[in-house]
Amino acid sequence: MSRPQLAAARSDLDPDDGWSLPAWVYRDPEFFRVETERVMRPSWQVVCHLSDIALPGAWHTLEFLGESIIVVRGKDEVVRAFTNVCRHRGSRIVDGSSGCARKLVCPYHAWSYNLDGTLAGVPGKDGYGALDMSEHGLAPVEMEIWRGFVFVRLVPGGPSVAEMMAPYEQRIAPYRFEELRALGRVTLRPRRVNWKNVADNYSDGLHIPIAHPGLTRLFGRGYGIEAEENVDRMWGALIERPSANLSERMYQKLLPAVPHLPEDAQRLWLYFKLWPNVAFDIYPDQVDFMQFLPVSPTETLVREISYVLPDDRREMKAARYLNWRINRQVNAEDSTLIARVQAGMQSRSFTVGPLSEEEVCLRSFCRRMRSLIPEARLHQPPEPGWSSRAAVSRAR
Repeated sequence: MSRPQLAAARSDLDPDDGWSLPAWVYRDPEFFRVETERVMRPSWQVVCHLSDIALPGAWHTLEFLGESIIVVRGKDEVVRAFTNVCRHRGSRIVDGSSGCARKLVCPYHAWSYNLDGTLAGVPGKDGYGALDMSEHGLAPVEMEIWRGFVFVRLVPGGPSVAEMMAPYEQRIAPYRFEELRALGRVTLRPRRVNWKNVADNYSDGLHIPIAHPGLTRLFGRGYGIEAEENVDRMWGALIERPSANLSERMYQKLLPAVPHLPEDAQRLWLYFKLWPNVAFDIYPDQVDFMQFLPVSPTETLVREISYVLPDDRREMKAARYLNWRINRQVNAEDSTLIARVQAGMQSRSFTVGPLSEEEVCLRSFCRRMRSLIPEARLHQPPEPGWSSRAAVSRAR
């Protein structure tokens, strides 16, 4: 049955429902600029965990869409978020991903800021006339702390992180996120693909038994997926049959019981993707976060780090190492997959593809993208300048 026939047979549905986004939106510069404004800037992005900025003066940064955002713990123990930009001439204030300071001092002209963002000092202040120091503090950024993780959002509006994750609070609560500590440091992995290809792949369940033999040996055919309005959930429980792979078999054998987790979570690997590009991988032995940060229409930076609860058992240390080995292979397999898709989308022969009814997360993602950017319904890119014309039309 052709696409028009399918639409006619199910006229109560959106005719695009059940079809992928068109290939051009995974490479088009103008679409990238539009989704930056409508999708990414209003989205929550994770910066760090509270344990990463435990002391007054400790700070972490996030580079996102040309903005440098700093979260810092004040002398009053309050955590705040600002743009990492001096209010004098626009210079970046701090360099690097983390640090600790009594004051934030711009390296250009030495304007200094208190840890609460207020302007503290201006060399040669008399030369600026009636400069109101209270009006030139660091520009604040919306921030939310959810279960110990610090999130920021460039454009306010929409649900909070807590509201987004509300359907799963009871499932997540036993993992004691608030007590986590970093294992290692943040890593950045560039990928020459559109960010949506990374996000699509993360929530895709159909490729698991085909492209990830290791996960299939661990989970059998028991990998599940579901989509809520703001969150995708994926999961797989370790089966009892020993894997033929040494790292997987030893992980199955050595993973110890975790007293604070319920029985059904002892051998469960759990994944969440928060709209649109933040993911949490939750294991009995550790918790990872991952972000798919857009750089250009065909470049993405994958940002990730692992967190753990204090546990000195040798079996737990071994399990965490084996988890890393297993997932290093999974990441390599996924990197190859998304590169193949990005390359294939350059072909003029491909526009949209049908989505199985089992691909609930991808269907949900496509629906939301089309609602925010209606041009994503078009099989071919519109004439250049379409976003400006659409903006004028909406303003009338």
